[in-house]
Amino acid sequence: MSQTYIVVDHTKDWSAFLESDRVITFSQYLNMTDKHHGRTRIINLCKSNKYLSDGYYCSLLGESRGHHVMPSVRVLNDLSKKDLYELYFADLLIDLTKKLTSPEEEKTLKVRSFFGKTADATYKELARKLFEKMPCPALEIALKFKKSWQISSLQAISHQSLSDEDETLFAEALEAFSHKVWSSTKSRRSARYDLAILVNPEEQLPPSDAMALKKFVQAGKQLDIQVDFIGPKDIMRLPEYDGLFIRETTNIDHHTYRFAKKAEAAGLVVMDDPQSIMRCTNKVYLADLFRTHKVPCPKTRIVHRNEENIEQALEDNISYPMVVKIPDGAFSKGVIKAKDRTELTSSLNELFKKSSLLLVQEYLYTEFDWRIGILNNKPLFACRYYMVKNHWQIYQHSTNKSESGGFDTLPTFEVPRRVLQAAIAATKPIGDGLYGVDVKEINGRGYVIEVNDNPSIDRGVEDKYLGEELYMQIMAEFLRRMQLKHNH
Repeated sequence: MSQTYIVVDHTKDWSAFLESDRVITFSQYLNMTDKHHGRTRIINLCKSNKYLSDGYYCSLLGESRGHHVMPSVRVLNDLSKKDLYELYFADLLIDLTKKLTSPEEEKTLKVRSFFGKTADATYKELARKLFEKMPCPALEIALKFKKSWQISSLQAISHQSLSDEDETLFAEALEAFSHKVWSSTKSRRSARYDLAILVNPEEQLPPSDAMALKKFVQAGKQLDIQVDFIGPKDIMRLPEYDGLFIRETTNIDHHTYRFAKKAEAAGLVVMDDPQSIMRCTNKVYLADLFRTHKVPCPKTRIVHRNEENIEQALEDNISYPMVVKIPDGAFSKGVIKAKDRTELTSSLNELFKKSSLLLVQEYLYTEFDWRIGILNNKPLFACRYYMVKNHWQIYQHSTNKSESGGFDTLPTFEVPRRVLQAAIAATKPIGDGLYGVDVKEINGRGYVIEVNDNPSIDRGVEDKYLGEELYMQIMAEFLRRMQLKHNH
């Protein structure tokens, strides 16, 4: 279980706010000797953060003790060097200037940000992005207009110097950022571990529906794991937790990958881990991986935008119809079937607009695709996903809606042995996380189509055979890994 301490110079420095036994002085922190077995976060609110001050040493000691401290020594150092933070935030100013009017003469204004939140919505995005790159409890941002808007200074400020209005905003921002500390009316949770599940309520095709997510929470509770849901803007809350479970469709150029990277760097148990996201979301990588490790799969060729006589080279190796794919498509998007030269040329021209490399595969007809769920290199669940009626894929997308075919869920021991073998062979070179392997079965053999690092787990579909045991097994794997980390 994680815990948070707020460090101040003197107890009286916290008199304007709600009392909490998690508020301690720097002297108490300096002499702290207790060995907490969970994760510890330190919010450093010492008045001065200058080099060799108590605030500086608070952050330095926090890092030496393996605590997650805010602000970190890196942030304190970067705030002292204008050329560094100007370099960090040059791109943010481009977005900011779109929202600010250009005055007729030189102008200076100041914006205060508390845990990435501001009183003026105009600067909301700026404050949030500044906080993500340079986490600091309270910042004062000075903006200057001289031909264009610039950040003229950026400095950490003390919560003791705030007006009554700013104190209220600071308290609200702290509550939102770290509700465990702020609300003394809530009973402190006694779960041994804390797990964050990243979800996005706005996602149209999430990997888990609301009922499945509820089952994860229930399974966690039985295993003494407190489960919280966090969203795309909660990246700075990660140090509160022992593990991160991503239940949002992942991609490299996406906040899900940034969450995974930050969580891994902070020592959390992560599914999907950054390496799995990187490897699974790019079909070019998977195709080369399958070739290297001799994983059975359809005939596949990687083609480049500037390659000459592509069509002829493909026809010499692969029969029609061919399937043309962009490397990072999901849910059957960015996939086109070409039945002749004309359609092949058209497909290549269309998809090369999105990627310089494409995959072209032989088309293997089956009435359904096997989806084998793999956890820690062992089969977890098995489904047969049937093609949409009068369509060649399990998903069909149109302007107004997305359709999917039917399904069967079976025990893994009823799956043909070669299908299971192919699925396991495909995931071993990727990692030991949670994967969904799509396999086509032809004449008793399994041909791997792709590996998904964030497989669908919906109530009444993937869990139809195992029921609640499916969620228990996944949560038990998180528990095993969190225990291993803390025992080391």
